[in-house]
Amino acid sequence: MSRVTTTVGDFARRGFDSASGAATVWRRWHEAVGGPPPVGLDVFEPAAYRDQALEALARMWEADAALVDRIVAEPDWLRRVVLVSGASSALARFLVRHPGEAELLRSAGEHRTHQEWREFFEGRCAPVDGVVEGNADVLRRANHAALCEIAARDLSAPDPFAIIHKVGAELSAVADAVLEMALAHARSEVPGWEKVRLAVLAMGKCGAGELNYISDVDVIHVAEPVEGVGVDEAMAIGGRLAGALARVCSAHSREGTIWPVDAALRPEGKAGPLVRTLDSCRKYYSDWAKNWEFQALIKARPAAGDLALGQEFCDMVGPKVWQAGQREGFLSEVRAMRQRVISLIPDKHADTEIKLGAGGLRDTEFSVQLLQLVHGRADDRIRGRGTFEALRALVMTGYIGRSDGVELENAYRFQRVLEHRVQLLNLRRTHLLPEDPMALLHVARGLASTPDEVVATFKKSLRSVLRLQQRIFYSPLLDAVSSLPTDTLKLSDNAAQTRMRALGFLDPRSALGHIKALTKGSSRSAEIQRQLLPAMLQWFAEGPNPDFGLLAFRQLSETLGSTSWYLRALRDEGFMAKRLARIASSSRYVVDLLRRAPEMVQMLASREELRPRTAAELSASMTRAAGRHEDPGKAIASVRAMRRSELCRIALSDVLGEGDLDTVCLGLSNLAAASIDAALVIAGRGTDAPPVGVIALGRWGGREMSYSSDVDVMFVVDDDTGPEALAAATQVVRVASDILGKPGPDPALVMDSDLRPEGKDGPQVRTVSSYLTYYEKWSATWEAQALVRARAGAGDRDLAARVVAGIDHLRYPDGGLGHKQLVEIRKLKSRMESERIPRGVPRERHLKLGKGGLSDVEWTVQLLQLQHGAELESLRTTSTMEALVALEQEKLLTQQQATALREAWQHASRLRNAIMLVRGRASDSLPADYRELAAIAELMGDHSGLTSHLLEETRRLLRRASQVVDRIFWES
Repeated sequence: MSRVTTTVGDFARRGFDSASGAATVWRRWHEAVGGPPPVGLDVFEPAAYRDQALEALARMWEADAALVDRIVAEPDWLRRVVLVSGASSALARFLVRHPGEAELLRSAGEHRTHQEWREFFEGRCAPVDGVVEGNADVLRRANHAALCEIAARDLSAPDPFAIIHKVGAELSAVADAVLEMALAHARSEVPGWEKVRLAVLAMGKCGAGELNYISDVDVIHVAEPVEGVGVDEAMAIGGRLAGALARVCSAHSREGTIWPVDAALRPEGKAGPLVRTLDSCRKYYSDWAKNWEFQALIKARPAAGDLALGQEFCDMVGPKVWQAGQREGFLSEVRAMRQRVISLIPDKHADTEIKLGAGGLRDTEFSVQLLQLVHGRADDRIRGRGTFEALRALVMTGYIGRSDGVELENAYRFQRVLEHRVQLLNLRRTHLLPEDPMALLHVARGLASTPDEVVATFKKSLRSVLRLQQRIFYSPLLDAVSSLPTDTLKLSDNAAQTRMRALGFLDPRSALGHIKALTKGSSRSAEIQRQLLPAMLQWFAEGPNPDFGLLAFRQLSETLGSTSWYLRALRDEGFMAKRLARIASSSRYVVDLLRRAPEMVQMLASREELRPRTAAELSASMTRAAGRHEDPGKAIASVRAMRRSELCRIALSDVLGEGDLDTVCLGLSNLAAASIDAALVIAGRGTDAPPVGVIALGRWGGREMSYSSDVDVMFVVDDDTGPEALAAATQVVRVASDILGKPGPDPALVMDSDLRPEGKDGPQVRTVSSYLTYYEKWSATWEAQALVRARAGAGDRDLAARVVAGIDHLRYPDGGLGHKQLVEIRKLKSRMESERIPRGVPRERHLKLGKGGLSDVEWTVQLLQLQHGAELESLRTTSTMEALVALEQEKLLTQQQATALREAWQHASRLRNAIMLVRGRASDSLPADYRELAAIAELMGDHSGLTSHLLEETRRLLRRASQVVDRIFWES
């Protein structure tokens, strides 16, 4: 573009905010030069605020034309001057006032070290024996010059996000040098300054080496008298020195100001003395300091003055800082403080607050500090002062996942750079995204972006941080570890065995062997296990069998430890680790399922994953799974894997108390139906077999299955089925039974068809009319009773329903049961009780056939259904519990009687399930082993640890039910 272009339109096209104002500056510069200015308008395009950069360069030319000509002759130098003057109005004015300082921008140079910045300020301020006389404007000018140089490096960097930690480190080094020179100026004002050793401790972002361009500098002052000087005199002098230092830094002059020095983090805050001795600090932090004060001390470091004394202070408070994580109320206080800060943000700033808002800088910093304070007690690798340094250490040592760490660091880097660009605009201490559109445009240009992109990225970063902060901040693992003694976290042999014995491990030596196997080496898995195990041991101990829990956890970890998600999920996913500890120490049944398919541990990540699937969902999923494989073996394996997965889901939900008895019974019954549907599909492939309906009987028919239940079934085909087709259908049924009933990685599902007409001697598959004819002519009373719980269960439901509809007159006979039928039922029940209770098992401990047990309740209910079902439609249900409700409503049972039967049935059913879950094998009688009984009581919700409670409650409920059974079943 020609340098003589001066039309307003040209400035508008170049992105100047005020095209007419910029044209005026350009024209004035043109007139002063007596020809075209020495630059073209294109040089201002990199600037965030192009009008400001143009005016600054023009005025610099007016002040020192030769210097500007030299700058223009070096394009990179010119670019840095334009970037700085276009990014900050304060720095632009500084360069206009002192154009010679632009020499610092001639080369971007390397980031200066701490020592190099100290030498820079000493060269400007020229202290003599630690004292600087005269006006402090020299220091203020040096500070602004330093900001110009750092900003030039920052703004011209190809990737400013990659160097933000270096920029913060330089700004902190500059702050240290300013504090040192301000202290040198203060000495010139305070007589007797040499009588006291004064250390200035940097805190906050300055202490962390992550200072902003403009920020309060948080400090603590520690002083000691020199030999021969009294403490009171020395403290008085030290207080005057500290006050003078603060005034030098915060005073305004023609050179502007530096920044406020904030000593509010000192002991007792603003109410406490400005300066304390080391002993005074030691006593305060030993006896009076609050939890948040130790959190603040993470970042403490010597910054100026007597650095040796400052280091003594850090060495003294360091051990106290790293024990704060176990102080009473520590976590709750930190969390409450964070919420209080958020609550104080005005509503109008909630979406623009970069530092304090939800998901902002403070959330990242608090999350990192929380992990440091909780885990850093036993791990000094994560004790860094700076957020970047600590975050990287937390990732390297496994306390934060790699992907989470990258996401958190990227969000933090973006927000820090955004905060810097906002602060540079006017060199003001602000943390708000500008609401003014032009100011937001300047910020966006400073990030080589657009306002919309900046806002979108900022909101995305808030969401990322908030999601990760919620996971870290409220992790149950953090709560558990925080409550443990520091010695426990280190898992030394003696301490570990002692603690495990105290926790209730019966074999601490074996347990220690498991711990060593899990934590040996320096792999990432071992690192995470070292974090998990102190809390996991506590959680295992809360279960009834901690030894088995630890063993099961080791076995699962050895199987899954190399997978990318397992340990990460245990560390990060809410209550997953605690839930797994509960499962492992409570249920052999679930542990066996998890051993066979460890990936199912992922179900513990959320409550939604533990919700049992509906019958329709299961049937559709299993049928699809079977259809994906042409090979029958693979199809069978796929279906059984899905069944195993759903069994595990139901059992996990049960052990964790997420589902009640009705949910478990229905879930297991639905799973049986879906499994049979899929097995029939696989078995019927490549055959000419007709559709088969499956009639559900027994507990499956009542949708009241337990973990140990077989499925009582009858199979039916249509009436037009010929002999060959009937044979094919029978073969399909046998194959389907084999598919589900064979031993495998999931518990077998046995289809029992012994209740069919003629029992084992009758055909396994019949037509609809064959069933109806049999029941019309030859059925016995016990068969009518069995049919009370008959319903269409699986396969071709219409076929099964036709049979069920056709036998209603048999199971709900007009006029009820005759005397002979009643006697038959009673005799059959009596014989069952005498023959089927195992020898040596006391009848009162048998949950199924004992007095008041499941059989008593079910037979009593079925007897009443047979007696009154014809006249009362409400009794025509296959569910024992639904029938009890109807019997009470119809006044066939009193409320007291119905309640007694219901409570006994539910209690016995829950006990049978709990026995299966705890032992991993079925049993209808209460175990004699105390430990098993304790585990069963835990699953039943009795946390007293007294098995006598469970036994007494069982006897009480069964006794009450037995009294009702005696009255209704045996005497009526």
